[in-house]
Amino acid sequence: MWQRSGQSSCGLGDRRGERLRAKPLPTDELSRQFFRRRKAEEDEVGVAAIEVHRSQKLARLEAVLLIADSAMSPRRLAQLAMLASPGEASLLVERLNRIYDAGETAVHVERVATGFQLLTLPKFAHWLDRLHNRQVKLKLSTQALETLSIVAYRQPITRADIKAIRGVDPVDTLKLLMDRGLVRLGGYDDALGRPYLYETTPRFLELFGLRDLADLPNAVALGRRPEPPVREDRGVGSELEET
Repeated sequence: MWQRSGQSSCGLGDRRGERLRAKPLPTDELSRQFFRRRKAEEDEVGVAAIEVHRSQKLARLEAVLLIADSAMSPRRLAQLAMLASPGEASLLVERLNRIYDAGETAVHVERVATGFQLLTLPKFAHWLDRLHNRQVKLKLSTQALETLSIVAYRQPITRADIKAIRGVDPVDTLKLLMDRGLVRLGGYDDALGRPYLYETTPRFLELFGLRDLADLPNAVALGRRPEPPVREDRGVGSELEET
C-alpha cells in the first residue's frame, strides 16, 4: 500500500518536473502572442472609445430635446445633434427611453404627429400643476372644447353638422379654434353650396400628446357617424294615385 502510494507520488512529481522543464517557446510564437495580446488591448480601448462617442451623441440628442419648445422631427434632431441620419436619431431616442425606463425617471420621449418631444409622464401632471399652479397653455371655454371635440371625432365636418350636434351656430368658435391653430379648412363638401369642411391640425395632435387621430380615446366608437333616418320619399305622383 505505502509503496504504491510512494510510487504514485514520485510519478506525479516527475510529471510536474517535466512541465516545469518544458522547452521555451520559439521566438516567432512569442511574437504572435505579444501582438495578439496587444491587439486585444487595442480592441478594448476602441470599444471604450466607441461607447464614449455614443454617449456624447446621446447627450447632444437629449440636450436638443430638453431645450426644444415643440416636437422635433427625426431629420431636425439629426441636424441639431450632429448625427449621421434621421434613422440614427430615432435609434438614439429608443435608447434614451430605455435609459429613462430603467432609471424610473419622470420623463419620456413621446412620438407625436410632428416628431419627438420630451414630456413628463402623465402620472406626474397633477403634482406639477399643484407645484407651479400652472394653467392650460390654450385657455379654451367649454363651448370651444365641445366644438373642438366634435371636429376631432367627426372630421372632416361642416359647420352645419356641428350646429346640428351642438344646437348653436359655431361660427365664432370655429374662428377662435382656427386662430389658435387647432382647426383648419380641409376642403369642400359635395353637398349643395359646397360648404367648407373643418379638420384638426398637427398642432392639435402635438398639444394633446397624440401620434395620430387613432390615439383619441374611444376613437372608433365616438368617430362613428350616426345613420341618417330612413325617410319615405313620396313624390307628387304617389299622392295623386292615393287620391
